[in-house]
Amino acid sequence: MSGESKLKRISGAVKKLIADKEDTKQVFVILEALSGNSGARAFARFMKTEQGPRLIEAKKPLLDYLKDRDWLASLPQGSLGARYYNFTKVEQISADGLTEASVEGRPEEAREISAAQVRYHERMRDAHDLWHVTTGYGRDPLGELCLLAVTYRQLGNLGILVIIGAGVLVTRKEAPELGIGKALREAFRLGKAAKGLPAADWEYLLTQPLDEVRRQLGVDTPKAYRKIVDATPDLQTAGYLAAE
Repeated sequence: MSGESKLKRISGAVKKLIADKEDTKQVFVILEALSGNSGARAFARFMKTEQGPRLIEAKKPLLDYLKDRDWLASLPQGSLGARYYNFTKVEQISADGLTEASVEGRPEEAREISAAQVRYHERMRDAHDLWHVTTGYGRDPLGELCLLAVTYRQLGNLGILVIIGAGVLVTRKEAPELGIGKALREAFRLGKAAKGLPAADWEYLLTQPLDEVRRQLGVDTPKAYRKIVDATPDLQTAGYLAAE
């Protein structure tokens, strides 16, 4: 893809995303177009961790665990898995809901990567809502922007900054009274302080108390975000409340 056509693709995706925040396909278009070598670097870091190679070669992918609602429902109250199950139930979302959008958002001429890298990227995609529950950021617009800030600090894809920028423009236009700058700055800081979210052994962590998962991963409470949400009923999504 030429530089000019890539720019048009990114610009078109940003415009569509601003027009329809639920058009998740455009998120993947932007991330793919601006990923550069960040994906390869993130994959290399993942494979250098103690558990990375084992997780990638596991016969049962993370998505299978997240789709097993009977198993999730059987996990102890207060565990990450139980909180995740409740989160998806009240939000009426499914574990494989992002799969179609990610495939549609990938250009036809997407660069070839190894089978292990494909599994890695699928794992990152499938863990998105686990990141929501673990960090405490809801699926409201501000929560999504803050989680993107955390994700940028963990993965380094410049496309994430473009999406955040588009989201900030929309939010400041539609709800200037929220004062989202403090929450976003906090999210970038918390994302930098967190320890290895991409390489987390989610299959094991699903069975553990959420508080312990947060301690292990160095995830702190997003106080600025919660202050805004608690004072703004329209932002209090069912998923946000279910994860608490």
